[in-house]
Amino acid sequence: MNTEKINLLETYLSLYINPMDVLKAGQTGQSPYVILDVRNAPAQIKKDQIKGAVAMPAKDLAAHLSELDKAKTYVVYDWNGGTILGKQAVLILLKAGFDAFELAGSLEGWKGMNLPLETIQ
Repeated sequence: MNTEKINLLETYLSLYINPMDVLKAGQTGQSPYVILDVRNAPAQIKKDQIKGAVAMPAKDLAAHLSELDKAKTYVVYDWNGGTILGKQAVLILLKAGFDAFELAGSLEGWKGMNLPLETIQ
């Protein structure tokens, strides 16, 4: 049996959360999730974000941990699943004792499913 491969994949997949789970929780009004946009880009380049997300660039995240609530679960996203900022942000949050996931599919996947966005002012 491929026990080592299975264990590795289970661990890898445990780092991600399904966008539909996050969306459904947000519709209840009692969501345990805080969505963090960790893209390192100015607003004029980003143009939009997931509705209700908090902009907290990955490069600044460690300096702002004291502003976060450890009772919440943080869902971070970057441009797409191939970039590393989301993974770096999850690592920072987990090391600091927070519950955190990377959004499966990142912003690209969210947009591809036509889920709610908002324009960045």
